[in-house]
Amino acid sequence: MPTILAYHNITKGAEHWLKSPKRKELFGPLGVTNIRTFVDVQDPTRVAVLMDVPDMDVVKKALESPAAAEAMAYDGVVPESLVILVES
Repeated sequence: MPTILAYHNITKGAEHWLKSPKRKELFGPLGVTNIRTFVDVQDPTRVAVLMDVPDMDVVKKALESPAAAEAMAYDGVVPESLVILVES
């Protein structure tokens, strides 16, 4: 099961993003586990998640769904800033 790091910018503030239930709602049913959140202390509009993903293809497809777009909008994620790194 690969671990991925995804980082991106946000517009609604780190506190809102950290408290959001949307990550677990979106990724939990996909079997994603061990979701950990990070905030850049020098720029709190930059955040990241680290998580264990059983199937990257399923996650990639989910990220293209209307549910993901809704979750990103709720969280204030700037979609075009999203970068995903896969543990190798």
